[in-house]
Amino acid sequence: MAAATMQAMVCDGPGRPLALRTLPRPEPGPGQVLIAVRACGVCRTDLHLVDGDLPDPKVPVIPGHEIVGTVVALGAGLTTPAPGTRVGVPWLGYTCGHCEYCRSGHENLCADARYTGYQLDGGYAEFAVAEANYVFPLPESYDDLHAAPLLCAGLIGYRAYVLAGDAPTLGLYGFGAAAHLIAQVALAQGRRVFAFTRPGDHDAAQFARALGVHWAGGSDENAPAALDAALIFAPVGALVPTALAATKRGGGVVCAGIHMSDIPAFPYRLLWGERSVRSVANLTRRDGENFLALATRIPLTARIETFPLAQANEALGRLRSGTISGAAVLTAGG
Repeated sequence: MAAATMQAMVCDGPGRPLALRTLPRPEPGPGQVLIAVRACGVCRTDLHLVDGDLPDPKVPVIPGHEIVGTVVALGAGLTTPAPGTRVGVPWLGYTCGHCEYCRSGHENLCADARYTGYQLDGGYAEFAVAEANYVFPLPESYDDLHAAPLLCAGLIGYRAYVLAGDAPTLGLYGFGAAAHLIAQVALAQGRRVFAFTRPGDHDAAQFARALGVHWAGGSDENAPAALDAALIFAPVGALVPTALAATKRGGGVVCAGIHMSDIPAFPYRLLWGERSVRSVANLTRRDGENFLALATRIPLTARIETFPLAQANEALGRLRSGTISGAAVLTAGG
């Protein structure tokens, strides 16, 4: 009998387009599940991987860490999740479980962590394997395509949002996949939201206004009031002093990306007044549980643009050029 195969988009190294390949279908090892991929979100982290911004990826590697699919087989030692269960696979794919960070509830900082679509093959494929302890059941109210962006844009956005505290007035810099979801959470919780877009990007500003934000404009514009906190989703280091200048004394700036261009020097007066700058590193499984429960209570509208699996390079190119409004999602087998 011929071995089972699958189609996958493979990254052979930085600066090279993904290649469509026929590969052996993976088999789940002990503690793993085999998933038939239905959809996979296209994240800016995937773009950083392909462009060589991230160190030491597995090469070759199948990108993709916003995976929605159906369990089709279990590895040794597992009885759940049962075949046929719909699950989501996020960025965090493995942690050691015994270091100081894992034991203290900060598994996102584990030095031995491995990440889906980076050190572990991801979801730009018809099938994927994942550690069963690192997948999530998904809210039934979201179909496959609209659930995919929740698994990173939503999760990382949520972690950044929580780190911002109870800020009544929140600024979002870079209005893409993460910001458009977290804006809806913040608005539902009664916060005032200002959206800062790429200067001159009137479509993004209009999109933000359509979601109900209180103000939208370019990052080179002044909002109508000072911010209690700012979340930076764009990978642009120059936005850090910009956001600090827009933030009240005692406020904070949270940098939510895995990669950012260098932060330019800025005068101490922008930081003075007990302002803070901090980063978000990865996510924990608890983040996933909390956010997906929240997404069940607060219906979120994920604005998506879909691409067949074989057009992953086009989706990444559109993301690179800033012409994706909302989130891009790949459909496996297309």
